Amino acid sequence: MVIGERRERRREREGEGRGVLPMRPLLLKGHERPLTTTHFNRQGDILVTCAKDHKPNVWFTENGERLGTLAGHNGAVMDCSLTWDSKYLLTASFDQTCKWFDIETGEMLFTWDMRSPCRSCDLAQGDRRALVVTDPFMGSKPTINVINVNKDGREHQDTEIVTKCIGDGKARIMKARWGPLNEYIVSVGEDMHVRKWDPLTGECIASNKIHDATINDLKWSKDMGYFITASTDRTAKLVDADSLEILKTYDTERPCNAASIHPVFDHVIAGGGQDAAAVTTTSSKAGKFENVIFHKIFEDIIGTVKGHFGPVNDISWSPDGRTFASGAEDGYVRIHHMDDSYIREAEKQAKVYAPTG
Repeated sequence: MVIGERRERRREREGEGRGVLPMRPLLLKGHERPLTTTHFNRQGDILVTCAKDHKPNVWFTENGERLGTLAGHNGAVMDCSLTWDSKYLLTASFDQTCKWFDIETGEMLFTWDMRSPCRSCDLAQGDRRALVVTDPFMGSKPTINVINVNKDGREHQDTEIVTKCIGDGKARIMKARWGPLNEYIVSVGEDMHVRKWDPLTGECIASNKIHDATINDLKWSKDMGYFITASTDRTAKLVDADSLEILKTYDTERPCNAASIHPVFDHVIAGGGQDAAAVTTTSSKAGKFENVIFHKIFEDIIGTVKGHFGPVNDISWSPDGRTFASGAEDGYVRIHHMDDSYIREAEKQAKVYAPTG
């Protein structure tokens, strides 16, 4: 009740009705090992985090309360994907399995044995298919495996791999995501290329080398017309989905592990830092562990958000763009609710640069 009264007084004082909270980050300690993934649901009220400690956590984004922990994996959980209705979660782990969880009960419903360490996963639009990326292992090549998903089935699933998109050599595929209307799959990896794959035949239909070192991350824009990549070569790049040509380049001045496109404003955010092996001999300032916000069009740095004392491994905007979450090598998750001044300034800039006529 006291908190509610303080919020109302603050709204009246600023003359605003939005109720956007001050930018006081929520520091969440629910993992014992470095973070690998931060993933908002479609509504933005739930955040799922994965780490190398085997147990994904589910949080309420408004107050940072932990909804639950999902047990079942025996290795580092590297990626996850929520169904459209936020009822089920698909996870990919280094224990060579991909698992299907019920978010409401925390029950582990099904396990796909992929026989290779699983690095990435993504549910297709409609939640009827999924892709699972496996690392090269025991003579196998890096592969994007397409599987069928019984969304309504709590136990019975199809274990057969429908399509395999097989990479060249031993260069790991770091991330793969479904394209618009599930027409193709986009992947990035250690070979510095971005590739498009046909999910029906498994053939590579387009490829372009866009970085000079490993590409660590791939995230779509809201309209899925372009995506952003993050690379160890200290840059993040905006890439056209059709041509795979580079649209914009953001110099992060640090090895870049993750990047995300703002769903409303012309902003992107990137995070990373000095390699984890050298963190113990480096201060947080010298390691450049802060998150950096760029103007999407002009490529200028708008600001930085400090807090982590280890390299940032993943970062994501919420669907409404008023919150972002970051997970780092330090084992912490930070949820940042952007304050009123950021929202007002971003809206003002959007009006200034809005096309006329």
